[in-house]
Parts: sequence; structure tokens; C-alpha cells
Amino acid sequence: MGVLEGRMEDGFVVTSLEAAINWARESSLWPMTFGLACCAIEMMATGAPRYDIDRFGAGAFRATPRQADLMIVAGTVNLKMADRVRRLYNQMPDPKFVIAMGACTCGGGPYYKYGYNVAKGVDLVVPVDVYVPGCPPRPEALLEGLMRVQDKIRRMRELTKGKPAELPVPARTGGVLLPDELATPEKAVEFLAANKEAAKPAK
Repeated sequence: MGVLEGRMEDGFVVTSLEAAINWARESSLWPMTFGLACCAIEMMATGAPRYDIDRFGAGAFRATPRQADLMIVAGTVNLKMADRVRRLYNQMPDPKFVIAMGACTCGGGPYYKYGYNVAKGVDLVVPVDVYVPGCPPRPEALLEGLMRVQDKIRRMRELTKGKPAELPVPARTGGVLLPDELATPEKAVEFLAANKEAAKPAK
């Protein structure tokens, strides 16, 4: 026999206000329409009928950051674009969440070593909640990342301050370690000179 059995009329649901707010948040995520490169095509496929991201309550893609609470960074983040990404993130209302979609977004991808104009991970620009690796990740992977964001929302403890969320709060990671041949300016100059020499056409 349950604790509440016989004490409530039929049709009543008993829950806490915090659980109800978290349920509403996780069931109505509004992603921002925001694609940077080829991963955006997979994000569009996730919203199409075959995969139907609307099943999870996240189908209302918004064209403005002021109405969105989920940023899916899909594609390569160039250094020129990083400032705009941060500005859009700052314009989103709290609580807001970020999914890093694709190898380029997570850590630079194939541009990590030689892509001087590519940010080595979007976590250097905005705090990331969930990483979805792959080049490009399939729509199922993005849906998995969305469900992990919903798990984090379900564990949020904003009203009961004495019980913080069990998951760690994401933070910017700072600088990224460079490969050995680019670790110091002298090594970098020597490496680039060797590359230039090797790239000369044979006579």
C-alpha cells in the first residue's frame, strides 16, 4: 500500500514545484537556428521527419537568441566567428545550455594542428554542457546529446539551494596544449620552414 493511497481523489498528481519546473524545461527546449559548417546539415536532418527532434519537445528552432535556451554549435568555429558565438550566448536567457556538435567544434578536429584560424574547441568560447563527437555525427548522436541535456535539466536544483546538482557545472577550460613541434615560437618557425621546403615542387 502506497503512502498516498486512499488520501487523494482520482485524477490528482502529487509532485514538487521544482520537479514540475524541470519537467517543463526539459520537455520544451527551444534550440537556436545556428549552423556554422557541414554539421549543420546533420542538425537539419535531425529536425526533419525521419528523425523528428520534435518528439523530444525541441522542434521549435528560434531565429533569435532571446527566445532560445539551447545552442547547438554545429560546425567549425573560426576565430573570427568566436566573438559572435559568445555574443549570441550572452543574449540567451538563463538557464541556457550548449551542445558542441562535431569533431571541429569539440576540439578543432582535422584543423587542430594546422588550422591557425580555427578555435581549438568551442569550450574556449562558451561553457559546453554536452559534447557530440563525430565527423559529422549522425542525427541519432545529436538526439542522444539532447537527451543528456534533458538529464542535466532533470537534476537541476535551483529552488532547494541546500541540494546542488550532482553534475559539475561546465566552465571554460583556458588554453589548449599545442603539439610538440609548435610548443615554442622557435620550434614553430623551424617546423613551418621545413614544411615550406618540403612543399616545393621537384625540378
